[in-house]
Amino acid sequence: MISAEELRFFSVIATSPSLAAAARQLDVTPPAVTQRLRQLELKLQVRIVDRSTRHLRLTDEGELLAAKGFQILADLEALAETLNARRGTVAGNLRVVAPFGFGRRFVAPVVAAFSSRHPAVNLSLMLSENPAGISEDRWDILIHVGELRDSSLIVHRLAPNDRVLCAAPTYLERHREPLTPEELESHEAIVLRENDEDVTLWKFSNARRATTSVRVHPRMTSNDGDVAREWAIAGHGIIMRSEWDVADDLQSDKLVRLLSGYRLPAADIVALTTARTGRAARTSTFLADLRAALDPVPWRISLKSKRGTPRSPRAR
Repeated sequence: MISAEELRFFSVIATSPSLAAAARQLDVTPPAVTQRLRQLELKLQVRIVDRSTRHLRLTDEGELLAAKGFQILADLEALAETLNARRGTVAGNLRVVAPFGFGRRFVAPVVAAFSSRHPAVNLSLMLSENPAGISEDRWDILIHVGELRDSSLIVHRLAPNDRVLCAAPTYLERHREPLTPEELESHEAIVLRENDEDVTLWKFSNARRATTSVRVHPRMTSNDGDVAREWAIAGHGIIMRSEWDVADDLQSDKLVRLLSGYRLPAADIVALTTARTGRAARTSTFLADLRAALDPVPWRISLKSKRGTPRSPRAR
């Protein structure tokens, strides 16, 4: 008979792109994973992983074991959750996925504090440049910044977040400040390539809700938000970023907000859960802690003193 621990082991195999990746997640050597997998196949007397291809691929029997195994593990976890709730204990496994920059700055401290208060919870935080691309069976809570596309997930709104256009004072000393979105076509842009968004099409709306779209031609691009922001601070071009990322730089005048009379599409902060993971006490407790950490909104506090003192347009 296969044990719950063996099912957990195989669930890691089934959701990993390779045995080497599974070994990293299990924190063991690849030979140890291979040996344990071989022992499991001998026990079941059936081949569950096809090793003839470069990438890990499950056999039909492996697919069946994975599907049934996931359900069994979910049922066991739900049972443990019910028993823990009766004892008033927050316990179990909690896997959180978040974007690199926001995750480092705002999610990681909450994870650390939560772990200290709830030692019966086994916590993991995975940071990714594209959290939305990670399979749902690899996380319990996914922190998302920006436009939502998957309506099948449960959305927990955490904090408002605007996108802003900005540049360094040194850049504006060399280039005339744009007064309309159309003028951006003649400026040097810095673009952050993330998710599947069309990142070179910048969309604006004015006070009358009239919309304007501008296709920028970036001089520099990166998939790392910190790199793109540092380029902007160094005066290499105009950048569009979330206010959480540049609020401190705007406050310290390292960056200057541009086209303040126009709005860009919002990029609110939300948490996503599935119907199964959203019911767990550890999930709801963690989300409550995260909301508390973002209330009042930290980046709005940083920008508060700047509002009411708009920057005068540069002479044209």
